[in-house]
Amino acid sequence: MATRTELYNDDHHAIALCATADPMVSLEGRDFCSTSDLSPTELRATLDLAHELKAHPHKYRWALDARQMVMFFEKASLRTRLTFETAINTLGGSAIFVDQTQSPLGERESLADMARNLERWTSVIILRTYAHETITEMALYSKVPVINALSDLEHPCQALADFMTLEERFSTVKGLNFTYVGDGNNVCHSLMLTAALLGAHCTIATPRKYAPKAEIVVQATEIACTTGGTLIFTQDPVAAVTGADAVYTDVCTSMGSEHEETKRAPIFKPYQVNEALMAHARPEAVFMHCLPARRNAEVTDAVLDGPRSIVFDQAENRMHAQKALLLMLVGRHQNSKAD
Repeated sequence: MATRTELYNDDHHAIALCATADPMVSLEGRDFCSTSDLSPTELRATLDLAHELKAHPHKYRWALDARQMVMFFEKASLRTRLTFETAINTLGGSAIFVDQTQSPLGERESLADMARNLERWTSVIILRTYAHETITEMALYSKVPVINALSDLEHPCQALADFMTLEERFSTVKGLNFTYVGDGNNVCHSLMLTAALLGAHCTIATPRKYAPKAEIVVQATEIACTTGGTLIFTQDPVAAVTGADAVYTDVCTSMGSEHEETKRAPIFKPYQVNEALMAHARPEAVFMHCLPARRNAEVTDAVLDGPRSIVFDQAENRMHAQKALLLMLVGRHQNSKAD
């Protein structure tokens, strides 16, 4: 197993980084449609590799030399697109971007036919879609790995980066009190699953009709039972945040649900993360957001720009976490030149 022996310092904190990821764990040829596609051991190996890549990027400069990655995005993106492109570019590969914002995937050509073409030209397929079924169907027919870069059900790459960031701050997330406040959406789903896989104590506070999907709750609860993690669900944001080590929120109206914004605004107002709410968390607690944020809606400027905020650390770590994911899925053992 990986050992954390090398100290990494920056302006904010010092953490012990893993010197080597577990060489016995391989995800080569697998898909990453959901956080639950990974076992606790596989997630641990991926995060260990992400820490290593961040500390020693030069060792992996040509790990994916001449590999091609194609990205089909039905939704607009800043962080997801740029972090995936920089991830593969700095590993020696290249990215091809296809804008699908005006033409949903599967409309012009079947997903099965697309997959059978793409697998002959590229090493990995990245999809950012509305329907989660678009991703799972592409994965069904493709012989190369398919990665979920966001769907209406999950945002697993975001959660990878988020918990990598928490490990930088707290060294370990096992037993950490992690609280999510807001809409029980795709981001919430992946955070719940990742927290469960890593043995964290996860509390979710949402309005009554905006709780996470039951099937994700069941999945996360079953996983937590095997890792020592816990899951608590409440409608009380103050109770949820009390004693938290990390407080996370997201927009109250996700892309594709803009028509509900007026309806949702008063419902989610009590769930705004402001200084009064953060005062109930532990003194060393951090604030997190996947971005983009609607300032002074789900979070106030004072919190988002305040000393507890680690939102831009999260954004940076999207690149490092996704580099690790690409290496694990494409086959880092065969392609890495770290030695």
